[in-house]
Amino acid sequence: MAKHDTPTRTIRAETPPADYPRRWADQAPPAQAATASTESAASMPVAPIVVPAIPAASPAPAPAPAPAPAPAPATVATPVAALPTVSDTPFRVLIVEDDRSQALFAQSVLHGAGIEAIVESDPFAVLATLPEVKPDLILMDLHLRELDGIALTTQIRQQPHLQLLPIVFLSGDPDPERQYEVLAIGADDFLSKPIRPRHLIAAVSNRIQRARQQAKALGLPHPPIADAVAANAAAERPNTNPETGLPTRQFLLGKLDALLGEKRSGGLFFIEVAGAIGLRERYGYADFERLMIKAGHLLLAAARPHTLARLNDNSFLALAVDVEPAQLADLAQGLRDGLAAEAVQVGSHDHVHLRASIGYAPLDAGFGDSSLAIDAVERTMLEARLLPGAIARWQLQPDPGTQERLKLLEGQLEPAYQPIIAVAGGNHAQFQVLLRLRQADGTLLPAAQVIPAAEAAGRITDLDHQVIEHALGLLDRYRHATLPMRLFVTQSARTLMADGYADWLEQALRSRNLDGASLVIDIRMPDALVHGFVLAQLSDRLGQFGVRLCLSQFEACNDANALLTMLPVAYVRLSARFASEHASPQVRQLLAQTLELARSVNAQLIAQQIEDAQSAAAMWISGIDYIQGNMVQSVGNDLDFDFDNTSL
Repeated sequence: MAKHDTPTRTIRAETPPADYPRRWADQAPPAQAATASTESAASMPVAPIVVPAIPAASPAPAPAPAPAPAPAPATVATPVAALPTVSDTPFRVLIVEDDRSQALFAQSVLHGAGIEAIVESDPFAVLATLPEVKPDLILMDLHLRELDGIALTTQIRQQPHLQLLPIVFLSGDPDPERQYEVLAIGADDFLSKPIRPRHLIAAVSNRIQRARQQAKALGLPHPPIADAVAANAAAERPNTNPETGLPTRQFLLGKLDALLGEKRSGGLFFIEVAGAIGLRERYGYADFERLMIKAGHLLLAAARPHTLARLNDNSFLALAVDVEPAQLADLAQGLRDGLAAEAVQVGSHDHVHLRASIGYAPLDAGFGDSSLAIDAVERTMLEARLLPGAIARWQLQPDPGTQERLKLLEGQLEPAYQPIIAVAGGNHAQFQVLLRLRQADGTLLPAAQVIPAAEAAGRITDLDHQVIEHALGLLDRYRHATLPMRLFVTQSARTLMADGYADWLEQALRSRNLDGASLVIDIRMPDALVHGFVLAQLSDRLGQFGVRLCLSQFEACNDANALLTMLPVAYVRLSARFASEHASPQVRQLLAQTLELARSVNAQLIAQQIEDAQSAAAMWISGIDYIQGNMVQSVGNDLDFDFDNTSL
């Protein structure tokens, strides 16, 4: 790569506009579309500029902790800004779908919007299920096995008390006559697959809102199933997750808050099933989910009579009440032994023994609320990962190992930057922000040392927030540069999964009046493989204010390719192997396949660690979109790369 004074050449926009087409996003409104068209059509020379060097910005103070999760039935709090409501009662949907993957998708999307969704896979059981579930709306697949959706809808409409219950069909059938038929027999709407999450949420919530308003105007109850049995079932149902059979996370958190206020004896246990990434990569999402459901059942049996809830993909919380502190260690060991006692079948032939790391703390340790208690036991679980028995008890005073890690973090945040250049020319000054920590003795620690220490010490979220604040400070400083700046910032899975992260980031952007499209969040592929469905919801939420995702450390494999089709990302940063092994025919073939897949989902590829002209040429010939590496410019403390006068 060389800099020279040749005339400025015609360039193309190196990135999709802010409203680029996505599988799971609504079309841009006309005004945005016009802006996007203008940006996309940028094929005129751009005046050369050099982003002047600046000293690394000082780290901003760590923001306030994210708010505690609201008591909603969702597995992750990803609110939808315009979700209409006419009462304080959460919306409840019965999903009638015999395809498990389709049911999980619809349920995950609705849960992310705060809508309770219960799945019924047997169409013959629907009429019996309705009084128990008491839904506001039925979301039904048209092509059910044995009993199709039309026949089932006919049966439902024959019940006088179900005439006003909204029924929405979800089908990939393109035949308009079929759609007219289902509407004629009593359905309220017909949605075509594939469905975008926001479209699904809007259709469901609007139908429920109208039904509630209609019932209110007529003086009728809604939902229209109002007998005593249904009322009792409705009172108890929200306490149990219909998929896992475990108490809900919200129920356990509410119980925990109450117990902390009462100063009761007992303990809180954070249980992480080990090897989640490997299990997910080997068996795929569906079998991994079955494994975690089975893990929950094993842990529940070991925890009885105490409460157990699933916290995240591979983590669980157990709450023991009226247990003496001396008994907590035995209970933790019993949980771990109970999980490992039975070989769990996965797939058609394999059996695995699941293992866990457990951190626990007594309830009378003085935690102010459930968030502080959970944070403490999660940090303790991270310590337990390093112990032979994989069980650790929370200590008010950190052990020497923790103290060493905390000492390691006692430094000054000093990020570094590396340019990301568009192979065919670009109209943005793009940099990856790389974490560095300067210690008191002058030692500069890279991210590979800092991040594990921060995770083990429970400081990773604070550190991630500081890096984001630093990046936003740079974007604010350079808002009037000739070439607009775009920064890629890595965030840990723990930070991204935290309740309130999207709200915090949106507020941080708004407080500086910054365009979200100037920020790209990097998520490492191993983390994304475990948290794919939650990240899909998060990406949709971030996209509402322009922030996009980059899937980094990408290695081509079946699960990674499936993840790329599921997760709406704008960029994919390839693993270094694609550059270092570019002469291999197998690697070239994988690169071609990955490039084709990325194009099909409107994602652009970044090749990293480009160290010589040969690897740069190989990437250029392959059709890669961006390159970064020491051949372009090594990692440095200044934003001083000339994006205009650069060519291969």
